[in-house]
Amino acid sequence: MQISSQAVAQTCAICDRTLLTGERAVRYAPQAGEFVDVCPLCQEIAVEYGWVKEGTPTTPTVPVQRRKRGGSWLSQLFAPVRSPTEETVGSEPILRRLSQPELAMVEAADVFNASDYRRTIGGVAKSLGEPRASILQLSGVNQELAITIAWDITWYQYRVSAESAQPVRLEARGHELGDLDALFKNWNARVDTEGRVVPDIARI
Repeated sequence: MQISSQAVAQTCAICDRTLLTGERAVRYAPQAGEFVDVCPLCQEIAVEYGWVKEGTPTTPTVPVQRRKRGGSWLSQLFAPVRSPTEETVGSEPILRRLSQPELAMVEAADVFNASDYRRTIGGVAKSLGEPRASILQLSGVNQELAITIAWDITWYQYRVSAESAQPVRLEARGHELGDLDALFKNWNARVDTEGRVVPDIARI
């Protein structure tokens, strides 16, 4: 019986990347009785989410992000989006000299860099190398920005809205750069080795 390559393809439950030939996925349980595949680059993220690795004792775990916050439920509710250890991509004196569109780009980058998606992009970059990136202000009343991060064989696009209940969300992903609108391929940002997006603004 012949097994097609499509039948055995595995996709990481965290970064949605199809595993390369020879890569071994590890199974984790986001909740009891449900196991998903996680690629080698995202296993640390799975642990931080509190997922249980297949074959380990099912002792209840608390995700690292929750342990760090502490305090009352009220203080957690109104806590800023950015982690206390997360630095902005531009210092205060520099920010005062930026135009409104440039400030919007910096804010969108800061919001993205404070999210879990930054670690996902950093993990993929360790495997595929440095990507190209763009930050685009979208038209409309929601004041959303699109952050697009692309390699030759895969791309991710996120929508960022600092005032939204979900400040960052994965909008789309694909494997062909030709599927991206030309507007999103104005590469005006870069991604560092930790997955942080930094706008290409000469003054920062």
